Amino acid sequence: MAGTHRRTEPPPAAVAGTGRDRSFDVLRAVALVRVVTYHTFEWPWLGYVFPSMGVMFALAGSLMARSLERPAAGVLRSRLRRLLIPVWLFGLVLGVAMLLHGWVPGHDVLLWVLPVGDPPGNAWGEQAWAVLWYLRAYLWFVLLSPLLLRLFRLAPLPVLALSLVPVVVLETVTGVPEGRTGSALSDASVFLFCWLLGFAHRDGVLDRVPGSRAVSVAVPLMAVGGWWAAGHPVDGVADLDDIPLAQALWSAGFVLLLLRFRPRFDGLVRHPVADRIVTVFNARAVTVYLWHEVALMASVPLIDLMWQVPAMERHLPLDSLWWQFGVAWVLIAAAVVCLGWVEDVAARRPPRLLP
Repeated sequence: MAGTHRRTEPPPAAVAGTGRDRSFDVLRAVALVRVVTYHTFEWPWLGYVFPSMGVMFALAGSLMARSLERPAAGVLRSRLRRLLIPVWLFGLVLGVAMLLHGWVPGHDVLLWVLPVGDPPGNAWGEQAWAVLWYLRAYLWFVLLSPLLLRLFRLAPLPVLALSLVPVVVLETVTGVPEGRTGSALSDASVFLFCWLLGFAHRDGVLDRVPGSRAVSVAVPLMAVGGWWAAGHPVDGVADLDDIPLAQALWSAGFVLLLLRFRPRFDGLVRHPVADRIVTVFNARAVTVYLWHEVALMASVPLIDLMWQVPAMERHLPLDSLWWQFGVAWVLIAAAVVCLGWVEDVAARRPPRLLP
């Protein structure tokens, strides 16, 4: 995506001939696996080991900056099309299911068409549609990126530093407004720094920051984030997902280190199966993210059916979350095969069962 501080050479892990940073592909795949793992086991420590949402916003910010080297109007149309068409299919399927379970939609149903706010639904489908907060925040960042990128390039480091001010003010001074507006403001404030870090990565700003200085900024950010989380647990648990300011600070420091000291995955091409898995994850990232909670929901009645088969009851660990985790991935794979082609249509590529 784009700017005045353009790289003079591609990133070290770029795929030859494509300009694509393969390390981004690996990190996005890891982030998606981490999301599914967290939503299965709900281990709070996972957010500290790998804050996947902050990583995903940073990667998206870098790619958006590269795309904006082209005219902004065309870039926005392309991004919206590639996001909204899979969301529309998801909304159609889930909407019908919720209607059959008593949902009575109101005028806000239009948010399923353009999710600038959280789309409506009922309690039966809440686990499935709750994941849309990420796509709503992503949509707002995409729409604002032409302006954000221009501001960032006026004074990269000051703008980056100031981007943490909104979340600090909302969480310590004013409080977060109620309703959809408050949710949108809160999520945007939490991950704005990470999105702008993506700009900094693309424009080479991070490469010009000495490694020791990056560490001296990132470590205190993470330390304060961890300290804030420890002092503001929710139901006795210091889970970053429930503590916005801690999430913002920890993710900021983690992603700063990740993008400044970029891990390389050049050896991935020597492992064709792993390389293929990473390719599929990236070509079907929206599908995996949208449908993974549906897969987790569907795994419960499916496992209940397995209990009715004596051989399965006797020999399989049906009461283990690890078993549910495995069943969910089978269902996610089925969604990728049956529904993932929509991402090809949205990107104006020939539809394929597997990329």
